[in-house]
Amino acid sequence: MSIAAALLMIASTSLSADKPNVLLIAVDDLNDWIGCMGGHPDTKTPNIDKLADRGVLFTNAHCQGTMCNPSRISIMWGLRPSSTGFYSNHFPASRVPSFLSKYTSLPRHFEASGYKTLTAGKVYHASWLPPNDSQIVGPRPKQWSKLDVAVQKKPKQYHSTWDFGSQNYDEKKFVDYEIASWGVKQLKENHDKPFFMAIGFMRPHVPFFSPTRVYNSVKNARLPEVKEDDWNDLSDTARRLTLSNTKIPTHDWMKQDNRWSTAVRSYLACIRWVDEQIGRVLDALDESPYADNTIVILYTDHGYHLGEKQRWSKFSLWERTTRVPFIVCVPAGAKGTSRKPVELLSIYPTLIELCGLIPNKDIEGVSIGPLLKDPNANWEHVAISTLGQNNHSIRDERWRYIHYADGSQELYDHKTDPHEWDNLAATPPAPLHAKIIARLKKHLPRLNVPQKRK
Repeated sequence: MSIAAALLMIASTSLSADKPNVLLIAVDDLNDWIGCMGGHPDTKTPNIDKLADRGVLFTNAHCQGTMCNPSRISIMWGLRPSSTGFYSNHFPASRVPSFLSKYTSLPRHFEASGYKTLTAGKVYHASWLPPNDSQIVGPRPKQWSKLDVAVQKKPKQYHSTWDFGSQNYDEKKFVDYEIASWGVKQLKENHDKPFFMAIGFMRPHVPFFSPTRVYNSVKNARLPEVKEDDWNDLSDTARRLTLSNTKIPTHDWMKQDNRWSTAVRSYLACIRWVDEQIGRVLDALDESPYADNTIVILYTDHGYHLGEKQRWSKFSLWERTTRVPFIVCVPAGAKGTSRKPVELLSIYPTLIELCGLIPNKDIEGVSIGPLLKDPNANWEHVAISTLGQNNHSIRDERWRYIHYADGSQELYDHKTDPHEWDNLAATPPAPLHAKIIARLKKHLPRLNVPQKRK
């Protein structure tokens, strides 16, 4: 008997009216360029910042998969990419029926526990939805709206969605506005039992399209710092891996014809736009009868490079890709900021604990419950991120260690090198650094299954 079936048998007796609701807010490709994380001086995110003030902001949170599909599978099924073999955007879970039947997704676990489940937008990769994953399903648009008009001329080999600039049509027809409107509508409904609602916003994923009004509000768009010889201390494997997606524009191309500045401005505008939509949903929650009994979690699937380390997009094991905004608000819970290394993998077990549900024995990850009580509590865990089989990064409070499949390594000291410009493992490491590498190396996943094929 599956865990879902077992839970269904006891849901009627285990569920009580005082169980908290859950509002899960996923944002696509958002790095730390939000006000409360101080990632960019020209950003503006009053609604996300307000949410951070109401709960615990994790400033050292990291994704497990360093692109959309593996990250979202890891979050929603509570399993590492190295345990499932889902490393790529090109092989979704929909192609492996045995995986879907064997494991229970987060929404299905809540449904089996007696919750009403609702979803809209991009929660899974490409807005796909597993069969019977949620009871009520709202709009799940694609990245490119039928109303969007191409702005940039680009080489044919670059991804079709790679574009940036403003769009001038009715703001209410933008995909994220429609997703937020659906969320607002659901929060105005009368729900006869606790709900689990997952809403996924599309921006700031490419195309970096926002309404002209919002784009024009970004007056400054200062460029991130870039070190010209930054790659001199990287292995050939690291270079090949981080440039393996040839559909992503090169930094040299982005530096031409003012593209870099325009793209940064467009990305910042998308962040402002999605923040407005998040604000609409949070305002609706505050005005609803569910305001005092709803756990709110906001996260993004991974970070994003906008020229840092001379590259664009995600697909790396560096801080700019792995680090994510992560906010957890528990009714009457603790408030503050935690710098402890945490993983998005913890969302599943944490919600089970907070809502008092029966545990799922199949999932990995640990609950961050102790940090929700005391953001500075003792924490012995690290954050692990993966890019393809046997390529991992390990992050603790101070250090990032990267280990590639061929054995090449990188070590960065975030106390003195927040940009990760100085690879302390490029040459035989100093004794102190060798000890740190040995300690962090112990956290590398022991299970590294091949890329899933069937």
